[in-house]
Amino acid sequence: MSLQSAFERHLPLIEAELRKALATPHPSLAPFYGMMRYHLGWVDEGFSPIEAKGGKRLRPLLCLLVCEAAGGNPEQALPAAVAVELVHNFSLVHDDIEDASPLRRHRPTVWRVWGVPQAINVGDALFALAQLALQGLAEQGIPPARALAAFEVLEGACLALTEGQYLDLNFEERLDVTVEEYLRMIRGKTAALLAACAHLGALIASDDTELLTHYRSFGENLGMTFQIVDDILGIWGEESVTGKPVADDIRQRKKSLPVVYALGLRAGKQGLREIYGKDKLTEEDVRRAMAILDEAGARRYAERLARDYHRRALAELEATGVENEAQADLRELADFLIERVY
Repeated sequence: MSLQSAFERHLPLIEAELRKALATPHPSLAPFYGMMRYHLGWVDEGFSPIEAKGGKRLRPLLCLLVCEAAGGNPEQALPAAVAVELVHNFSLVHDDIEDASPLRRHRPTVWRVWGVPQAINVGDALFALAQLALQGLAEQGIPPARALAAFEVLEGACLALTEGQYLDLNFEERLDVTVEEYLRMIRGKTAALLAACAHLGALIASDDTELLTHYRSFGENLGMTFQIVDDILGIWGEESVTGKPVADDIRQRKKSLPVVYALGLRAGKQGLREIYGKDKLTEEDVRRAMAILDEAGARRYAERLARDYHRRALAELEATGVENEAQADLRELADFLIERVY
C-alpha cells in the first residue's frame, strides 16, 4: 500500500463526513453555511458547486493513518478526523482576518468577500462544529472515558494554537525575536494540532500510554518539519509550483525561521533590521534581504533544522514497535513533508 492509495481510500470518507458536518439545518441559514463551504473550497462566491480545491487534508489523513497503524478501525476515528480539520479551518479563517490576507488558495478570503464580522462568525461556527463532530465518537462505540480524553486532547491543541497565534502576532512588533522563541511559537501554532491528530488516532485505537506518547511526539515533530519547510518555500519556493512569487514572505515582512536566524547574526542584524523596519518594501529591499539571507546561510540552517525534526519524527515512529502497511504510509507521509515543493 502506498501513501497515494491510502489518500485515495480515506479522502472520500473524510470529504463525505465534512460535508455532513456542514449540512445546512434551515433554508434561512443557507448563505451562512455557504460561506463555510466556500472556505472549504466546495462552492464559489455565489454558492454554486465547483471542483473541490480545499487543501491537502493532511490533518485528518494523519489521524486515520495513526488509528489504523495502532490497530484500530479508521472509520471509528472519522469524527476526530473531521473535528481536527474543522479546527484547522476555523484557525485559517481567523488568521486571514488577523493578517489582513486577501487571498487563500488563490481565491479571495472569507473576510474579503463577506466582511470581517461575518468571517469572525464563520470561524466561530467552524470551531463549534468541530466540538459537535467529535461527539460522534460515542456513535462509533468509543468508550466514554476515551471519548472524554479525546475532547481534552482537542481542547488542549486549540489552546496551544491560540497561544502560538498570540506569539506570532506579538512578533510582528519586534525585531529581536530569537530562534528559540520562534520554535516555541510554531510548536503551538502549527505542531500542536498535528500532535493532536496523531494522539487522537492512537487514542481511538489503543489505551497503551507509551504508544500514545510516541505517536503524539511523532505528530508534533512532523508539525515542526511541516512549518519549517513552509518557511523555506515562502522565500525560495518556485512560483510555478507554489502559486506565490519568490520571496513572497519577505515582501510581507514575515519573520519566518530563515529571517529570525539571520536577524540573530551580526552579519544580518543591521541590514535586515533596516529593511524590516520599513512600512512597505521595494523590490530592491527584497533583493537586499535575499542577499543577506544567502550570506547568512539562512536557507541551509532552516533545511538542516527541518531534517533534524524529520529524523526525530521517524525515530518516534520506530519507537512504537509497530510494523504494518499504515505505519509504512506514515513514514512515506513524513518523507513527503520534508521533500515537498508546494
